[in-house]
Amino acid sequence: MKAAPALLAWLLAAACAPAAAQTVVPAGSEIRFVSKQMGVPVEGRFERWQAELQFDPAQPQAARVAITIDTRSIAFGAAETEAEAAKPAWFDSARFAQAQFRASGVKALGAGRYEVAGSLTLKGQTRELQLPVTLAAGPAPGQATASGSFTLKRMDFKLGEGEWADLSVVANEVQVRFKLLLAGVKLP
Repeated sequence: MKAAPALLAWLLAAACAPAAAQTVVPAGSEIRFVSKQMGVPVEGRFERWQAELQFDPAQPQAARVAITIDTRSIAFGAAETEAEAAKPAWFDSARFAQAQFRASGVKALGAGRYEVAGSLTLKGQTRELQLPVTLAAGPAPGQATASGSFTLKRMDFKLGEGEWADLSVVANEVQVRFKLLLAGVKLP
């Protein structure tokens, strides 16, 4: 019966081990935003970011979500705008090359909807956010799409300091939209 303690230890380790992390499919995922400059919508996106998540729709409270965005990958489709966004008045990408979101809790709201609470650190400023997320079946078996949007107040993160702090020139509200195509999520 010497094998019994080893078998018991293995079963306990297997029972306590976290579920396998899901994979984000980059080709079907995006992080975009829309701001307004003098009332005109200006669209942009981040081209490089990483997401690490572990999510079971049956146990959303046990979820782990971490997203790291490379602020140097901001894209507007105009080189001069991208160069301006990297400057200290905006993202200060030389000093703050990454923005990070870390979830602190996930609450099921029903019908595939969730509220993800967490903190966003951007340009050295950290703020708590509540993100609405909808989880739906993806385009292929074993895939799901997590999508949502929220409003970020740019001045809370010191985005657009100095001459750019005038809210009549660049609005304070920035609409952020995200869509993550996930592999390995088992929908109920």
